[in-house]
Amino acid sequence: MPYPKRLLSVFVIVFPVFVTVLIRPGDVSAELPQYADTRPLMGTLVSMTVEGPRRDVLEQGVNDAYREMSRLSDMMNHYNPDSVVSQINRQAGVQPVTVPRELMEVLAMARRVSERSEGAFDITVGSLNVWRFNPENPGMPSPDEIRHALPLVNFRHVILNEKNRTVLLKQYGMRMDLGGIAKLYILDAGMQVLKQRGITHAMINGGGDVVVMGIHQGRPWRIGIRHPRRGDVLLGTVELTQGWVVTSGDYERYFFRDGKRYHHILDPRTGYPTEGPQQVTLVANDIGRVNGYSLAIMVRGVEWGRALIVQTPGLSGLVVDHAGQLWSSPGMEKLWFAAPTPQGH
Repeated sequence: MPYPKRLLSVFVIVFPVFVTVLIRPGDVSAELPQYADTRPLMGTLVSMTVEGPRRDVLEQGVNDAYREMSRLSDMMNHYNPDSVVSQINRQAGVQPVTVPRELMEVLAMARRVSERSEGAFDITVGSLNVWRFNPENPGMPSPDEIRHALPLVNFRHVILNEKNRTVLLKQYGMRMDLGGIAKLYILDAGMQVLKQRGITHAMINGGGDVVVMGIHQGRPWRIGIRHPRRGDVLLGTVELTQGWVVTSGDYERYFFRDGKRYHHILDPRTGYPTEGPQQVTLVANDIGRVNGYSLAIMVRGVEWGRALIVQTPGLSGLVVDHAGQLWSSPGMEKLWFAAPTPQGH
């Protein structure tokens, strides 16, 4: 079915896999044209909503932004055998690969997150490709398969030469997966294109990670955060005129085996899915404060996550722990509007 080309609401709701927008009668602005488009990209749906005085400028800006995001996605997608990341994986333990500037920036960002989280975030978790989280055809590796793959997970063995712009995976068989770090960089690149086209009011959403600027229909963007165990229930909403709302959770790709949930966020230290929070949501103006850190908190756990959020200037957050209890940082008070959480979930 064709994707909608027009959007008529200010209320974005974060779903486990994608974001939809509620249409509210009477919300349509008569002052500025709006344009919206949704396209498959990076293994999810990426939605873009823009507002401005000229519809032709909006439409062209959106098309240009998608073109740039697609270019970067093709470069960084390890599932694409022609991508630069796939070239790096094939040359693991053999020789360095020269990479574009954008990829080096993403890899440098990943290294900073890995160092700060003491390896809780690690792009070489792609070496644990013995897992399959397709619920229709799940694949759970044997303990021997995990033991065999785990020594290949080590972010310190990603050798970056930023001067020569080369990358080497030190061990043969290592694989990098940039799914936890590249998506926000790519969404940010799309937002930069919109700015270059003179668009000042926009929202880009990629599979539940949202970046906004300006306002929509005369008010801040309203982003609803879904309950991690009940898709029809909101934990609350965040209102922003600039910045990011980034969510990681154990509900995006998972399967059950013997009554236990196995999800796609793997602990680089054990090779198995994390057993910490159900969900982590981070809010900040700066991409560097959120990119990769929601995943790191899923691995390191609630206490480490709370300390990180409180100690990082400009970062706010919500953490739903393993038992379903919600914690919010002091900085969320100005942004967060809580909704009643049903009992027993």
